[in-house]
This record gives sequence, structure tokens and C-alpha cells, in this order.
Amino acid sequence: MAKQIRVGLIGAGTNMKLRHIPGLRSVEDVEIVSVVNRSDTSSRAVADEFSIPSTHESWQALLADPEIDAVVIGTWPNTHCEITCAALRAKKHVLTEARMARNLAEARAMLAVSKEHPKQIAQIVPSPFGLICGPAVEHLVKNHFLGDLREVVVLGANNQFWDYSKPLHWRQDAEISGNNILTLGILQETLLRWAPQAIQVFAMTELFEPTRPVPNESRFGQVTIPDSVQVLAELQGGARAIYHFSGVTLFGPGTQIHLYGSRGTVKVHFINGEEHVYIGRAEDEGLTRLTIPEEEQGRWRVEEDFIAAIRGEKKVGLNDFATAVRYMEFLEAVSRSAAENAPVEFPLD
Repeated sequence: MAKQIRVGLIGAGTNMKLRHIPGLRSVEDVEIVSVVNRSDTSSRAVADEFSIPSTHESWQALLADPEIDAVVIGTWPNTHCEITCAALRAKKHVLTEARMARNLAEARAMLAVSKEHPKQIAQIVPSPFGLICGPAVEHLVKNHFLGDLREVVVLGANNQFWDYSKPLHWRQDAEISGNNILTLGILQETLLRWAPQAIQVFAMTELFEPTRPVPNESRFGQVTIPDSVQVLAELQGGARAIYHFSGVTLFGPGTQIHLYGSRGTVKVHFINGEEHVYIGRAEDEGLTRLTIPEEEQGRWRVEEDFIAAIRGEKKVGLNDFATAVRYMEFLEAVSRSAAENAPVEFPLD
């Protein structure tokens, strides 16, 4: 029989309800024993909805509960660092929702505390983009389908925030989101599974719609996260990368990653939860869609991997804290470059 793992939930947003709760319950001998949300009322509502036996009055109280072995943190990025560090110090295993933190300083602090508590599993929820096609793309890259990587294009441009009459979203508030702009961090994380880290970036950002209605209040609030960003980057090994991200682009290109090499090309299109991979080489007439057999596809397995790591059955893959810090370094460089209107080189101070 597997070791019984008792889990507490801190924050119960959409991802917690749709992914983490079902994912944890699919693993043998895992029990979700408590939840704490933004208020006692919302905590009880979640507990009732998902038949969770108890609630706590605060996340501090939940961490102090000796009956809880592990926690899943589903709060906004502005609380990830504080709660994660406290959880590790309380000898709890930790799975923290992405993005890792608001900025590189917080991410590095989380990594440092995780190293101080090596017996505790510390995992960050990965980018969902590329989980299905990832093994196939990684195989292409490792087996030199591309040849030498020359250019990368990363696109994340849509009309998510085009309508300025819609309420201010928490992802548009720098106090909550920090340096996390649109889906830049998520797609950079995905790219880093297939391509090397940048050694220099130059970024420009713009905020076209500076005010939005504040939810449930009769006033407008300031948007403090850019709704458009362009980045030029040099990668390790000499390849160049272009990033275009926007939340105010009507009929934009959506979400894509292109890898261009000396021998071949790989394009990945992310469309409504599906992942379409197109490949081609010079001798081909054009790109063709890659058929990936079901047995060779990846899948979402975050919760079972977390529990397996706690039980010592495997190491954390997607993502350990050191891996997550890499995309936080990129976001920090983009933020600094845009603020200084100048290139920023790695490693960062």
C-alpha cells in the first residue's frame, strides 16, 4: 500500500478546481483534508462543493496543522513567495501555482529556502503549453532535425484585453502579477524545454489602455501591466529570437512557437487546447503536420508527479524551483530592458 498523503489547499481558483483537486483525487491514498480560501464563507463553499472535510481560518493556521503533509498553493503570484517559504519551513511539501513569483528576487528567495529544506518537495505548476507535443518536439530537437538552431519566433497575441470597457483583471495589476506580462512567462517556459536560454534581450512595451473599470466599484483603476511587448533576444549558441505578445490585437496570430534551423523547421500552433506541430526540410515541398501517436504524446500529470516525488518514486520534472527561476530571470531581463530602453545581458545581478 502506498503511503497516505494528506493535502491542504491554499486558494481555490479555477485551476485548483478544474485540475488540482481532480488530479490529486486520481492518485491512490491521497486525501484532501482541508482548504482555506479568501474568506470563511468561500472556504466553506469550496469544502461543501468538493466534500473536503475541514477548513482553516487562515493559511498560517493550515500550515500549523500537524496532520497535513503537503500543500497546494493556488493563490495569486503576490503571495507565492511568502506562503511557499512558510510552508517549507513548516515541513510541508509544496506545489505552487504558476507563475512562480512576482519577480526574480522573490523567485530566488523561494529557491534558497527550498535548498535549506531538501527533504521537502518543492514544485511549480508547469506551463500547460507543449505538454502534449513536448516529447515529440524534444525528440526532433535532440535528433538534430533542425540542424543548428538559427532563429526562434514566439507569438502570444490576441484580443484578451482589447475591450477597455471590461473590468480590470488581476493580471493587469503589477502589485499582484509583478513582471508577469500576458503569457510571456508561460511560453518562455515552454520554449526553454526546446531551446537554450537567452544571453541578451532588448524589450519594448506599451500600454494602450491605461484605465479600466474596477470590479464591483464605481470608478476606474490604473492598468500597470503592459498590454503589448516585443522582445529581441540572442540565445546561447548564437540563435536569434523574436517575441510578439499582445492582449489588444484583433485577429492576431494567437499562440505559436517557431524553431528555424540550418536543416529544418518546426512550428507549433496552440489552438483551443490542441497542439499542432508542423515540420519540414529543404527537400520537402512545404510543411506537413506531424502525426504523433497517442502513446508518444505527453499529458498533464502534475499532481501525480508531485505525489510520486513525495513518496520518493521519482524526482520533480516539471518544474523544480531551479527550472522555474530560469523563466523568472527572462521576465526580469525583459522588465529591466523595457524600463531602461537598453539591452540587458545575462547573468543578471
